[in-house]
Amino acid sequence: MNLIITGGRIIDPASKLDKHMDLIIEKGKIAALIPGGKALRKRSNTKVIDAKGCILAPGFIDLHVHLREPGFEHKETIATGSHAAVAGGFTTICCMPNTNPVNDNQTVTSYIIEQARQKAACNVLPIGAATKGLEGEQPSEIGELKMAGAVAISDDGKCIQNADVTRRVFEYSKMFGMVMICHAEDISLSAGGQMHEGIVATELGLRGMPASAEEVIVARDIILAKHIGNHIHFAHLSTKGSVEMVRKAKAEGISVTAEATPHHLTLTHESLYDYGTHFKMNPPLRTKSDVDALIEGLSDGTIDAIATDHAPHENLVKELEFDRAAFGIVGLETAFGLTMKLVKDGRLNLLRAVELLTTGPASVLNLPYGKISIGSPADITVFDPNSYFVFNQQQSKSKSKNSPFYGWKLPGVIKYTIFQGKIAYSSKV
Repeated sequence: MNLIITGGRIIDPASKLDKHMDLIIEKGKIAALIPGGKALRKRSNTKVIDAKGCILAPGFIDLHVHLREPGFEHKETIATGSHAAVAGGFTTICCMPNTNPVNDNQTVTSYIIEQARQKAACNVLPIGAATKGLEGEQPSEIGELKMAGAVAISDDGKCIQNADVTRRVFEYSKMFGMVMICHAEDISLSAGGQMHEGIVATELGLRGMPASAEEVIVARDIILAKHIGNHIHFAHLSTKGSVEMVRKAKAEGISVTAEATPHHLTLTHESLYDYGTHFKMNPPLRTKSDVDALIEGLSDGTIDAIATDHAPHENLVKELEFDRAAFGIVGLETAFGLTMKLVKDGRLNLLRAVELLTTGPASVLNLPYGKISIGSPADITVFDPNSYFVFNQQQSKSKSKNSPFYGWKLPGVIKYTIFQGKIAYSSKV
């Protein structure tokens, strides 16, 4: 079935388009953009979507998702994670390699791609491990991972501690044209930490993870990238110092990009005063000055993308004493609402918000998505910027329910997520 989406405002950062137009989808691709209200409604085998009051954007792209499959399907699967993704407006998600077995070889990469082809509700792009077994000792076969379909490499969840191993991974990533996604954490500084090192941790009697644990590695990896000339991307930046270093590196022409998560843009370490384990994450929630620096980095282009770091865990490992509970939260279904909250609060421009979820992440990995143009795949997110929704645990599509945002009233309702010309999600269903 073909689609006509009429009456909506199209925002496409890639082409700088911001205009009320009708969008026609045929055979899974964008066939035409027509001045608002002039699309022919009477076409055979065509469904008309009334998008009055809504915005049509390119399908959102998430650079940082943990789908847990293979090996941890009790937490999440490619199928359930992708359905959570389309419910959040995402049509492309990139999955991290900390699976079991680790995605450090062609077999696992190929398995993920095939499972996604059969079961996923959106594009699922695997990220390969930077080192074998995520052990930080030997570089993976990066060229083979690329040939199998991996779109980047990372040891996310772990940080390569050895600078020489990091250097060699950077050299191979440059050789094969693969972006290295860096998890910045010096574990000699953060080991045993449960939350941000600061006054709240002291008051709660919990061991802290200092900002310097992140910043030392950010500095190291920028220096190495400058020397080698490869492209590095920093996952989930969380500190003011990290933002400042990335800003300076970009000004010097170093090939560095970065992302921030909605929870690090919204919450501070003060959220942990009741020891709520749903607020426990790595990097930890930081201070208000860190949050302000991250938002400034989004606005001025220092930070290139908003990514969820969707990290599903079952209740068994979250509903424990704080020091024993697992790090991480789910985020695919709240990312857009939390981003729109920044827009409503006047802290982020709407056009920039859309860019950070579309063109921004696409440019980081040079992906052929995140745009609305004739002939391109019809991956479209239709949202109402002026409506609100309450995030509900029972309605969540994710297999795991570890979120601190249940009960929050958030702006920006996803009305439709269209993937390859088909309705993958509708809020009306």
